[in-house]
Amino acid sequence: MTFKLFGNLMFAILTALVLAACGGGGGGGIGGTGSSDMGTLHVVMTDAPACGYDAVNITVDRVRVHQSSSAVDGDTGWSEIVLSPARRINLLSLANGVLEDLGQTALPAGTYTQLRLVLAANDAAHPLANSVVPSGGSETALTTPSAQQSGIKLNVNIAVAADKVADVALDFDACKSVVKRGASGQYNLKPVIAVTPLLSDAGLRVVGYVDPLIALGSTTISLQSGGVPVKSTVPDATGQFTLYPVPTGTYDLVVTAAGRVTAVMTGVPVVTTAYTHVNTTALGFLPPVATSRAVSGSVAPATATVRALQALTGGPTVEVAWGSVDADSGAFDFALPIEAPVRAAYAVNPSTIVFTADSSAAGKYTLEAASAGATKTQAIDAAAAVPPVTFTFP
Repeated sequence: MTFKLFGNLMFAILTALVLAACGGGGGGGIGGTGSSDMGTLHVVMTDAPACGYDAVNITVDRVRVHQSSSAVDGDTGWSEIVLSPARRINLLSLANGVLEDLGQTALPAGTYTQLRLVLAANDAAHPLANSVVPSGGSETALTTPSAQQSGIKLNVNIAVAADKVADVALDFDACKSVVKRGASGQYNLKPVIAVTPLLSDAGLRVVGYVDPLIALGSTTISLQSGGVPVKSTVPDATGQFTLYPVPTGTYDLVVTAAGRVTAVMTGVPVVTTAYTHVNTTALGFLPPVATSRAVSGSVAPATATVRALQALTGGPTVEVAWGSVDADSGAFDFALPIEAPVRAAYAVNPSTIVFTADSSAAGKYTLEAASAGATKTQAIDAAAAVPPVTFTFP
């Protein structure tokens, strides 16, 4: 679903006029301060790919914002977007730039530093309000204890100007947010959500293609900065992918596909005024075939995260894989390519794209575990069998 900022602006103007009309003889608005003290917040939701699931469903009840990052439920000053009735959304339907419109609300102009996404509870009437469908499995309830009470708290910096619409996207990374609980058959929600302001509907996106041979749900395309994915997606059935919304900047585009080496395109720009096209259908990315090495281990506490990084010669370092940590045992595993990654530099309207193998980086990775703001790393060489890797945090 694509929304139009013009329509949102018209809504804000009409909202301001209504507030002015209802404000009485004090000059309109809230407390007689005038409509110029009000702005509009418009929220949409999008998703990064989910590994190993056919569906990830959440039921959104409301979105709350506050100007204080420390405000609690009972404090005054909260503004809300209420979804009535609460809306059940399959996050996996929000790939390739698709946006789910959660609505908008008029609120006092200012800077908002706290956002809470409140989900409806799984209850007797709606036992699968929040659920997952493992690939090839059956639908299972998703445990969301914190979200059922006060909401998923996000630290933000949203500037809402008077008589303007502030558009923001909640980028819900389903792959990193769903955590399996051992052999219990149960799953926890551990939300990983980024909040991205939408400054323009004309740009903030990267469009490209992978070869139809790897146009699969297991193929991931991501834009990364300093080894941190900013936006990820999967290709559609034709191989096309759209990364949106993305903050302005210059990124490394990383393509990972099962049984293929990692492909990296450096220097990909994102601007507000136009789409960035990295290739054409005829130049669809198709990384060379690779042999995968199984790498496993465990981390304590089990709430930690683990990922695999690969440093290309002369930079950059990119995230190649994210390990889903078992919520009960702390176990994780990866399948990492042994052969060399390939790289190419971004060019405008290329007639050909030549990827070059980085032989020095072949099979060499760094596993990085993170817990409560602390990180630990372990270098490995996948050219040979890798013993289990253990991380322990105090």
